[in-house]
Amino acid sequence: MLAILKREISNFFTSPIAYLVMGIFLVITGLFLWVFKGPFNILDSGFADLTPFFEITPWIFVFLIPAITMRTFADERQLGTLELLLTKPLGINSIVLGKFMGAFLLVVITLIPTLLYVYTVYILGNPPGNLDTGSIIGSYTGLLFLAGAFTAAGVFASSVSNNQIVAFILAATLCFALLFLPHSISGLDPALVWMAPLGIKYHFESISRGVLSLADLVYFLSITVLFISLTATFLKK
Repeated sequence: MLAILKREISNFFTSPIAYLVMGIFLVITGLFLWVFKGPFNILDSGFADLTPFFEITPWIFVFLIPAITMRTFADERQLGTLELLLTKPLGINSIVLGKFMGAFLLVVITLIPTLLYVYTVYILGNPPGNLDTGSIIGSYTGLLFLAGAFTAAGVFASSVSNNQIVAFILAATLCFALLFLPHSISGLDPALVWMAPLGIKYHFESISRGVLSLADLVYFLSITVLFISLTATFLKK
């Protein structure tokens, strides 16, 4: 698995993909939080609060993470190297986990520069340091769990296609459905409220409050393990 992980990270950073993804993410979040007028602008809100960042990031991840994962297996199929990879003495599970961890690690690296936002809001507080640290730690934890689920879904989407664009569209659709669909359906009728906990949005907001419950942990791990297992099963067939 470590060999595949190192190979994936190397492939990401020897191509423009990693730098493009990281740059786009930081530019979009920076513009919404500090430049564009609107509900996400921290300076206009008058509060030293990073809630706007954690509200907008899951929606950016819906498209950003599929852009990272679309090449994981689709590119191998297109280049004809997937069969060669599967014949190596690594085991399919190790290959899938290596691909997953490589993409997930890139998402984590992309999030690291956003700690500058935390420092900026910390300084802007009145008095400086007037910041809900528990909520921020919880929100970053929620983003990591969400990124893991989206990455697993994206790797699965890439494994079922030899076209990166198709893999991107399928992964973005899966991520959007996981994030928004149950929440949206639950709001249509009071009798459908039970569907809200089936969506990522419900559990992400729960963790963002600074409390990590067993239900939230089990939910995110279940989604991640499900898609990793589906990817391994599909490749075995």
